[in-house]
Amino acid sequence: MNLQMIGCSHHDAAVEFREKIAFTSDQVGAALADFHDRFPSCELVLISTCNRIELYTTSGDNQALDRDAVAGFLADQRSLTTDEVIDQMIYRAGVEAVEHLFTVAASLDSMVVGEAQILAQVKQAYDLACTSGSAGPLTHNVFQAANRAAKRVQQETSIHRRRVSVPSVAVGEVIPEVFDSLSKKRVVICGAGEMGEETLRYLIQAGAKDIHLLNRSFERAVALAETFDVTPVPWTELLDEVVAADVLIGATAATEPIIDQATFLPLHAKRKNRVLLILDLAVPRDFEASIGDLSSVYLYGIDDLKAACERNRRERQKEWPKAKQVIAEETERFISAIHHRGAGPVIQRLRTQATDLKQDELMRLKNKLGLGESDAATVKEIEKSFDRLINKLLHPPLTSIKDDAAEGHRRGLVEAVRHLFNLGDE
Repeated sequence: MNLQMIGCSHHDAAVEFREKIAFTSDQVGAALADFHDRFPSCELVLISTCNRIELYTTSGDNQALDRDAVAGFLADQRSLTTDEVIDQMIYRAGVEAVEHLFTVAASLDSMVVGEAQILAQVKQAYDLACTSGSAGPLTHNVFQAANRAAKRVQQETSIHRRRVSVPSVAVGEVIPEVFDSLSKKRVVICGAGEMGEETLRYLIQAGAKDIHLLNRSFERAVALAETFDVTPVPWTELLDEVVAADVLIGATAATEPIIDQATFLPLHAKRKNRVLLILDLAVPRDFEASIGDLSSVYLYGIDDLKAACERNRRERQKEWPKAKQVIAEETERFISAIHHRGAGPVIQRLRTQATDLKQDELMRLKNKLGLGESDAATVKEIEKSFDRLINKLLHPPLTSIKDDAAEGHRRGLVEAVRHLFNLGDE
């Protein structure tokens, strides 16, 4: 089982290096094609996200592919030296590579543990490898098994349901307490920085369709709005947007509240008791806390949301051992299946050889004894005796081969049986 992985993530490489080796979707396709030309009998799946770049490869029957070869290929793709790649990227092989992939797919290695997005990205990388022809038997098996492992973690633990970032808690836990759906709600975000951008992602995932984005720098609002296909609004229209909003989100870097109670009161009157959910994600606060005391207004501040994050983080820690146990079980299951699959052809050829020898000897005996159609019962009994004899002779070596396969072929019995019985390589 010659699967290997070379890669890096937010855990072990600086963002500057990750930016150097990251691939766009078009570049991934070109890289897969180049790899197939360079190593035609090998396999490659390339995962490239904003926080992770990993190459999963296997060697072909007649083509060696070690860490240096993969690092050299990656270096050529990104105009780096092989030493740069080796020095700044981690390497996993065999069982460790399998376990790492399963952990990544299950989102246990993500910057925000439990986010479902990484599994979709892993699937997309595998699908692209299939389309390009760079995937093969082993990568088919291991990536399908990774999907199964990730689904088990989702189903058997609550780790994916425990949000630990402020925007994810705000959108995923607080909003559903007030509104059943965002599809017909007006969402107004104040601030186009990192917090605003992250919140936008969650809002879109949650089904928000009508999102208005304000920022003191309108150019920044326009740029971010174009990325997410939402509506940019000049800062001068803030008060009108507050009146129209169903959900109002503060994510600015202002040193003073952008809306105090005195400013909000006439806006509140214009809203005519329509429910308003305010999510204040800013530090310092964007909205004066007393606004939350008004009728039909629900205001959640950063402290409320951080408390929920911490509570979820503690609950997630309780689920962590269970999730890791699932990964360990699925890794063992996959490796065992691979080892048994490797022993299967030898076992089949040994049985076929024994059956052919039995048929030859049975025919010779029938001819020698002059047995014909009238002696069918006798021939049947002789054949049964031959079968029992073959089964008794084959039982010890076959049992030993299966036990050796379960242990990872550490005793080399498959190769020994192949040579002892002259079974050949096909």
